[in-house]
Amino acid sequence: MSASIKDVAREAGVSIATVSRVLNNVDVVNDDTKKKVLEAISKLGYRPNIIARSLKTQKTSTIGIIIPDISNQFYPEIVRGAEDVANIYSYNIVLCNTDLDSEKEIEYLRILKEKMIDGVLYMSNSLEKDVLDLINELKTPVVLIETKDKDNILPSITIDNEKAAYDATKYLISKGFKDIVFIGTHPEAENALSKRYVGYERAMNENGIEINPNLVCFSGIKPQDGANVVSSFLKGKKYDSIFCISDELAMGVINELRNKGVRVPEDISVIGFDNIFSSTIFYPKLTTVAQPMYDMGSVGMRMLIKIINKQPMDNEHYVLPHEIIIRDSTK
Repeated sequence: MSASIKDVAREAGVSIATVSRVLNNVDVVNDDTKKKVLEAISKLGYRPNIIARSLKTQKTSTIGIIIPDISNQFYPEIVRGAEDVANIYSYNIVLCNTDLDSEKEIEYLRILKEKMIDGVLYMSNSLEKDVLDLINELKTPVVLIETKDKDNILPSITIDNEKAAYDATKYLISKGFKDIVFIGTHPEAENALSKRYVGYERAMNENGIEINPNLVCFSGIKPQDGANVVSSFLKGKKYDSIFCISDELAMGVINELRNKGVRVPEDISVIGFDNIFSSTIFYPKLTTVAQPMYDMGSVGMRMLIKIINKQPMDNEHYVLPHEIIIRDSTK
């Protein structure tokens, strides 16, 4: 039979109320008494009843993480950073994968609220008005990772997506390329990816290169999307390089180019975005924009835990550094 809080109190020679204060980190218990209680908990193998405790404290020590695509290597690395920090502070994780479906995002937000989670780390393919309205309505602490809301109200962890895309495009321009294909998300979309077209456009304009609308393709970001662009949209067109807004997209592009006898980087240079693990072992190894994925998760989780515990924050909007990683897919 498992030990109860009464057993712990009896073993430590204190009241049940004192044990409760120690479990809830209430500062009024002196260090000697706290040590006795913790030793009794360890000796008896006591585990608090989470349900009963949450009903009393209105906290479950559980945090929800919503991601848009668990099959994309970008997101598990963020989750790993978040989970490592959550473990340090004794928080549990509930992971929700939405499959890029905004209706599933809304449903998961409602479910997490019903489960009395303490807060949410939110990664979204889009931040539409109905999603933001629901977040405000539920009144659950939320930190955005990878993206921002339009009005900059919710705390966030991002990179400067526009600047990162600008730097990637400018790198291609510095290598002498002018017929640069853009494959990615439409600039009117409400997400971080949409800012990457803006960076591409700015780099082209600042360097006096006219953007050819025939070389701009708004598509999905999966490998098959990249293959489809090469086989259909780019068929018969003249271009010397391709900027893809995700590594998965770039891999699909390169595979299809290879199928058509086009060599990368000898004939066409390709640059990706994210620096997922596969970019280091794919052939050719991808030149890419590196995002600090692990740090995005760990910083986001620390911020969320501070919000949950009503602790002051140094900053509500962190913009982490990106880096251009030069490998073998560009010449």
